[in-house]
Amino acid sequence: MNQAQEIRKIGVLTSGGDCAGLNAAIRAITMRAETGYGWRVLGIEQGTAGLLARPPRVRALTASMFDGALMRTGGTFLGTTNRGDPFSYPMPDGRKIDRSGEIIDAYRALDLQALIAIGGDGSQAIIRKLARQGDIPLVCIPKTIDNDIGATEVAIGYDTAVAVATEALDKLQPTAASHDRIMILEVMGRDAGHIALAAGIAGGADVILLPEIPYKIDHVVGKIAALRQAGRNFSLIVVAEAAPDPDGRTVERHGRYSGVGHAIGRRLEDLVEAEVRVTVLGHLQRGGQPSPRDRLMAGVFGTHAVDLIAQGKFDRMVAWQNRRAVDIPIEDAIATYACVAPDSPLVNTARGLGISFGDRPAA
Repeated sequence: MNQAQEIRKIGVLTSGGDCAGLNAAIRAITMRAETGYGWRVLGIEQGTAGLLARPPRVRALTASMFDGALMRTGGTFLGTTNRGDPFSYPMPDGRKIDRSGEIIDAYRALDLQALIAIGGDGSQAIIRKLARQGDIPLVCIPKTIDNDIGATEVAIGYDTAVAVATEALDKLQPTAASHDRIMILEVMGRDAGHIALAAGIAGGADVILLPEIPYKIDHVVGKIAALRQAGRNFSLIVVAEAAPDPDGRTVERHGRYSGVGHAIGRRLEDLVEAEVRVTVLGHLQRGGQPSPRDRLMAGVFGTHAVDLIAQGKFDRMVAWQNRRAVDIPIEDAIATYACVAPDSPLVNTARGLGISFGDRPAA
């Protein structure tokens, strides 16, 4: 009996922060499993939290559920969680206990033969640890708007986040020009500046400030002055949430990046003769309809993940490399973190377009 014939039922869950394209990935998994191999699919609700509930929170997924509307919807209809490490789970009385065994017991009680987890590097690390402890056949799919998993050129959610940030710049430019203003757009991305860099280029930003490239506020002021001397009455600045403030300090609130755009805006108001306005996109970048690219990659990753199960290949993450779907060990995939390289092709492209990173005097 081959591996595909031994599989009867698989589970799928989404873990970590939500993003656009997750529902398209769940659709691809369900359709490939059911129509391609005749397997049943159980959707696990709220990520690993669904396996801590008693009874476990699951729902049967069928190809007939996906009429085309759900793949166009943002978020994840299964729900997700980015809290509560099962190996150190916070209890109401303040204690932290190991609940990993409860998750493994729930998986076995559901009579699943394999699990597909859609998550970023942090949630993949936790789920892989659970899988190794409980001997769970596991395949992972990368999703993160930050696009900081180095083993894959793209992760689900990134393209839509860039599109949202680019659209914001498109809408900020006319009002900036109408009022002679400096517009600052703060975008997400955690410790990596990929969203800021890509959206800044696509949206015609004048300045892009990243955590990976140290800047001086005087160079930013010089760029704004150079634009005005050339006859431009406005400026667009994109800043990644992890970029430091003008004094080189990380701006955080409750352990999360928050407020660097306003910190830079306040300093610029003292240094330039123009009104400054700040827009913080925040979680708008996680929501909305997934872009065609995110739907496409969700379909590619979902079908490839199911095929890996059929081939008996586990402890693997699906990745996109050199215009094709590949699979690599999860441990290797999440060990490679990808921030923006200061000499990367996109950074060089931005410089070629005259965009300032605040690290050099204005030309």
